[in-house]
Amino acid sequence: MLAKGLGILAVVAAFFALSIHQIPEGHVGGALLTLITAPGYHVMFPFLTSVKIVQITLHKDEVKNIPCGTSGGTMIHFEKIEVVNILSREAVIDIVRNYTVNYDRTLIFDKIHHEVNQFCSVHTLREIYIDLFATIDDHIQRTLQNDLNILAPGLHVSSIRVTKPKIPDAIARNYEKMEEEKTQYMITTAHQRVVEKEGETDRRRAVIEAEKLAAVSKIQYEQKILGKQSEKRIAEIEAEMHLAKERSLADANKYQSDTEAQSNKAKFTPQFLQWSMYQALSQNTTIYFGNSIPNVFMNSGDISTMKKFTSPHPR
Repeated sequence: MLAKGLGILAVVAAFFALSIHQIPEGHVGGALLTLITAPGYHVMFPFLTSVKIVQITLHKDEVKNIPCGTSGGTMIHFEKIEVVNILSREAVIDIVRNYTVNYDRTLIFDKIHHEVNQFCSVHTLREIYIDLFATIDDHIQRTLQNDLNILAPGLHVSSIRVTKPKIPDAIARNYEKMEEEKTQYMITTAHQRVVEKEGETDRRRAVIEAEKLAAVSKIQYEQKILGKQSEKRIAEIEAEMHLAKERSLADANKYQSDTEAQSNKAKFTPQFLQWSMYQALSQNTTIYFGNSIPNVFMNSGDISTMKKFTSPHPR
């Protein structure tokens, strides 16, 4: 009886052990019913129900080794494409029911392969590898999300990151050579710009220096002109002053002459002439002796007077 009781107890313990399961944080559990369990410990009926864990937080799926052929027929491989997505809690039942708990295999991995091949088939190798590579992420995300909105509403793709594809070695070497030449060209072009900039700077500096010298020369020239004009003006002023002085002197001399003439005219009378004669004779120290004594004539208007002086002691 004891053994039988222990056996029953062991079966019950095993039943409870199998019925208890844990749902991690960020996931939900379901029994393929309309029931969704929250994170924590829950009880189920072993062998009758099963629990599948579905993540409903933001997570990343990695789609690896994606081959595709370009429009020119070249085969290339994308080593890895990262798809960051999130499933809403309300959409879990429908998506799991339609696509199983491995919905991401159908809705993300397979769709990524399909969209990448679609993109490659209409573009050349250069467009995929160089020209349009920066746009592949947005293109695949936009196309994938449009399909998911129809097939699996509630599954949202947050971002996609596409790694650089692997291309044939010969083509890769050509692209590397092209990149080297492009880099060298950019370096050369940049150097030319620097040289041109330096030349332009030198030309501007020369123009500024020439303009400065021209401005200085103009100022010096204007100063010389002003100096010459000042000297000319000074000379004109001195000449005007000299002329005015000479005119004043001439006017003074003329005034003196006119005054003397008027004075002499006023003095020119018989009496003054006679007086002048006497004055002159009184100043004469020559004495004449003999019978012929010089005669002195005095003119007084229309009267001529002659006086004869006889020396008391003839020669």
